[in-house]
Amino acid sequence: MASTDAESRPCDEVTVEGLVADVGRGAAELTPGDPAALYAGVVELTASVDRLRRVARTARDTAADDNHGYGEPDAGPPELALPAADFAALTETHRRAVLVHCYRMTGSYDDAEDLVRETFLRAWRARDTFRAGASVRTWLYRIATNACLDLLRRTARRPHDYEPLPGADHLAGEPPARVTWLQPYPDAELPETAGDAPGPYGTVELPLLVALQHLPPRQRAALILRDVLGLSGAETAETLDLTPVSVEGALQRARAALRSLLPERRPREPAEREAALLARYMAAGEALGQAALGGLLADDVLLTAPPNPYWCRGRYAVPAFLRPSRDPASAAFPGHWRYLPARANGQPAAGGYLRRPGTNVYRAEALDVLWAEGGRIVEITSFEPHLFPAFGLPLRL
Repeated sequence: MASTDAESRPCDEVTVEGLVADVGRGAAELTPGDPAALYAGVVELTASVDRLRRVARTARDTAADDNHGYGEPDAGPPELALPAADFAALTETHRRAVLVHCYRMTGSYDDAEDLVRETFLRAWRARDTFRAGASVRTWLYRIATNACLDLLRRTARRPHDYEPLPGADHLAGEPPARVTWLQPYPDAELPETAGDAPGPYGTVELPLLVALQHLPPRQRAALILRDVLGLSGAETAETLDLTPVSVEGALQRARAALRSLLPERRPREPAEREAALLARYMAAGEALGQAALGGLLADDVLLTAPPNPYWCRGRYAVPAFLRPSRDPASAAFPGHWRYLPARANGQPAAGGYLRRPGTNVYRAEALDVLWAEGGRIVEITSFEPHLFPAFGLPLRL
């Protein structure tokens, strides 16, 4: 459902019965006689079932949390006077918006998913705080922000610089920031507008996510609430339990810090050129073509692989670093590769599958997220494969 529709539809139109009916219609419209149409229908039906499953899980969790009949219709203001199951259906309408907000705050997709569930549970417990006529989504943003701040207080995570890696060429200059908890975000999980207010920080591109992790949590929250979500100074102050003057000070410090942290970038490649570059990158990987790979890289290309300590920089250094794992004559050669295209953080990505010697199955190995400028790849961030299902990628071929 489009994010704009979610705010305008009355709450009583978002019901479990409606979601169940959607699943029923999808199943009834399957066409077994046409394999292509059948497959497309099953994919769409699976998405509907997954949505209903999330609603059922939220309803189960809220019901289990409440031993005093919170699901009665008079348990909150009229807008939220809903049974637990319909309250869960309403919150599901806003799931993607809350998910990407929590991701911006934490830099971790796994943490963001957990925080969405925590947000919806807290919302159920505190639904008597919802003011009539207010925006449900803004109310959920406030709850989610404080859930994120609680997590960040408990974990006290801080970025630090990569250490020199023996045997790797790092070129001259400062090492990059190492954010061990950084994870990719699937483009398919973005709401139709990833931010409610246009601006320089309204994306989830990896350079911005890394820079955000350097900000103190309250500065980070102030910037996201004001410059990405478009909340007013008063709404932000209420969310963070600060004065408007304190919010303005935190916001100015956050903006200044981001300007110093974000690298100077040339304009992004058009989508079709990014897709062509991704195809060449995957072909080079499958052919084990080190020379072909080197021809795609910028002179100062950076390779990192969070949470691992591996990194190197330079058009010749990156292929040299990868050579032992791409050379069949090497004792370290792990096997042959296949790739599937994906999109992560608004960037082209390649899901890499490795077939080890003596086997005939390609298993998920890494998700490489690329940043391209001027027709060359300037950054490769290689992530571990456990999030493949979130990107619609199988775990084996």
